[in-house]
Amino acid sequence: MLPLCSPISCNFSSLPFGNPRPKTQLQATAAQNSNFRVLPLLSKTKTFSTSNLIKPNFSKTKFNRKGVLQVCYSVLDSKDSDKDPVLKNANNRKEGRDWTTSILLFILWGALIYYVFNLTPNQTPSTDEYFLKKLLNLKGDDGFKMNEVLVSLWNIMGLWPLVYSMLLLPTGRSSESKIPVWPFLVLSCFGGAYALLPYFVLWRPPPPSVEESELGRWPLNFLESKLTAGISLAAGLGLFIYAGIANGDVWKEFYQYFRESKFIHITSLDFILLSAFAPFWVYNDMTARKWYDKGSWLLPISLVPLLGPALYLVLRPSLSEMPVSLDPTSSEQK
Repeated sequence: MLPLCSPISCNFSSLPFGNPRPKTQLQATAAQNSNFRVLPLLSKTKTFSTSNLIKPNFSKTKFNRKGVLQVCYSVLDSKDSDKDPVLKNANNRKEGRDWTTSILLFILWGALIYYVFNLTPNQTPSTDEYFLKKLLNLKGDDGFKMNEVLVSLWNIMGLWPLVYSMLLLPTGRSSESKIPVWPFLVLSCFGGAYALLPYFVLWRPPPPSVEESELGRWPLNFLESKLTAGISLAAGLGLFIYAGIANGDVWKEFYQYFRESKFIHITSLDFILLSAFAPFWVYNDMTARKWYDKGSWLLPISLVPLLGPALYLVLRPSLSEMPVSLDPTSSEQK
């Protein structure tokens, strides 16, 4: 039975048949033999890497039969990975990306754009224009009272870009694609989720390192401020209460607007999309700050539209408490 076996070993350069040799002697023998390589130990990590290759080596067994020994190589710490074609291909696979999620998000974005321009109800275009002017304070007091739910929704949509800016800067930045996030955040002030979805498609983690000097400059000093997070939470809570105390007739009127008005229909759909994507970015920011063990209880709360993510922003640890990379100037000063 033994001559027919093909044992797998990641720690020994040969099978320990007979008298086993000490580990140091095994490493010395392996270093002299061109068919074997002494491998560095992998660092302990919780994440699974597909870059641990299994590379066959052929040697003679005790029974003079050719057996297959499997020697595990790691391309994480290998200095010769660029020279080895097998390891080089493994590095390319490691740096590659599964584009399935991006393709699905792109399809979703395309379907939404088509729906917005072609399928949304548009029975009251003149009313939409009037509502927009009233909400932008471009019309004076003409005695018409705006729907309380619509007013709350309009102002909540003004808070969402701030909340997403605090979630995406800096932990939602993309270091692999080199695409900046700030243009999409600026456009989200006007286009909401319809403007953010293209960035979600192109996003490639991990985020770039944060220099210590960045923490005291705009916009991080503003976005990392607990005062900013607290104001967002308080404003959002007040708007939800304002809409919640409205009577049933107001909500029925808003539902009628939703069915007939293109403007209100698109805005409501935008609110739903922003609420749906926010928990993922809360999780992404939480893990980037190494706060998942302590803050995981906030993930279910982040499902609450606006208020959940805003509460997380108030309670999350500041970047100044996290390890950051120092720029050369700050390093020299220290």
